[in-house]
Amino acid sequence: MSRPPQPSWTQRCRGSPSAGTGTEPAMTNTGGGGPRPRGTWWREAAVTATAFALCLLGGVVQNDGSTLSPPPPAAYFIAVVSCAVLPVRHRAPLAAMAATTASGMLVPPLGLLLSPLIVAPAVITAYSLTVRTERHAVSAVSLTSVALLVASTPLFGALSWKDASRVGAVAAFPLVAGVLGHSVQNRRAYLAAVEERAQRAEQSRDSEARRRVAEERVRIARELHDLVAHQITLANAQATVAAHLFDARPEQTRKSLKELVETTGHALDELRATVGLLRQSGDAAGPAEPAPGLSRLPTLLESFRRAGLEVSVHQEGTARPLPPGVDLTAYRIVQEALTNVTKHAGTGSARVRLVWNRDRVTITVADDGGGARTAPTASTGPSASTVPDRPPGYGLIGMRERATAVGGHLSAGRRPEGGFLVSTQLPLPPAKDTTRRTDGATTIEGPMADGVTGDGQRTGDGRTDGGETGDAP
Repeated sequence: MSRPPQPSWTQRCRGSPSAGTGTEPAMTNTGGGGPRPRGTWWREAAVTATAFALCLLGGVVQNDGSTLSPPPPAAYFIAVVSCAVLPVRHRAPLAAMAATTASGMLVPPLGLLLSPLIVAPAVITAYSLTVRTERHAVSAVSLTSVALLVASTPLFGALSWKDASRVGAVAAFPLVAGVLGHSVQNRRAYLAAVEERAQRAEQSRDSEARRRVAEERVRIARELHDLVAHQITLANAQATVAAHLFDARPEQTRKSLKELVETTGHALDELRATVGLLRQSGDAAGPAEPAPGLSRLPTLLESFRRAGLEVSVHQEGTARPLPPGVDLTAYRIVQEALTNVTKHAGTGSARVRLVWNRDRVTITVADDGGGARTAPTASTGPSASTVPDRPPGYGLIGMRERATAVGGHLSAGRRPEGGFLVSTQLPLPPAKDTTRRTDGATTIEGPMADGVTGDGQRTGDGRTDGGETGDAP
């Protein structure tokens, strides 16, 4: 992978936005119009005034090192030239460093003693250069120290130990300032990197929290849909039967109304339990009721039988215990599929088929679709307008989400020969005994409900499967 183009050393020393490690923001580019340096104007004025005073203090000592006198004009000249560039050291640190270095090299020829005090502006610019640029700036500081060292060395004659110590001090001060500036730069870069990582971690936590909240909302909506849709559909079917038989069969009507009361009572109990569970702020005080599974399939089918739906069940292979999540998914898919048959198929019968294999169980729910199969918006007769338009539901979406959540697959759609088919394949844990046997067919039948029709909307959310024969392995 190709590396991005790197800025030149001059650009990095000038403080361009691409300079440094990428975590320390550059102060400005060279030239006018850039942002003002960090700090306020009074801070810059204080730094410049301090450097000017140090330069004049260094000019008190004459070149022989033993004579003290008021600062000569040369000292004022050096102080003015060196300190004039300090306010722009943030905009052009390399240029400011060059100017202060040149001023320091003029000190011996002008008859002044080169000391750490008189090169104070060079020390300040060395710090500013290294604190805002990368490590290459250390080379510039080293060259500056060498230049000052050469300028302070007598061109003729021997160099005394006193002169040598003074020369070493003059050369060391810019180096120390450069090392200090580089340390400050590394510290700032480290803090910026830590802050950036903390911000990314906080954003990641917020994103994860939002994702978990969204998933929990979808899960709650799916559970409430399966619960309410099932019970209300059964209640609607029982009320329809009672209304149809009200005059002709009073006893049958009374029985249907009694079953309707039981169904609505169960719905209220389950809703109350669900709301109570959602309102708990901590762990439940007692053990939760076991989630429904295929072991409750006979009870589920009996509730549909009492609502007037004839259901036949066919099972192949050896049934095995399912993990709780897969068991609940299988139960809810059968429940929702039969609920859709009751609401939309317009038929009084459905077929449930369970095929147990080595690594999966295949569940299909099919109906013949003998009732109205048109959308409610298409008027098929004078009575078509009695069915109000309703938006598509979320039953098939919820079934697909359940199957996908446990690693399975679900398909749904019209059958070529008529009717509707829901087919799902759910994973099974490894079986200890892989012997297969056929248990035959078990049929649970109930009376047909006359006049139970659907609006046909459930097909808009499904995918055509192409028939029932291809679902069994």
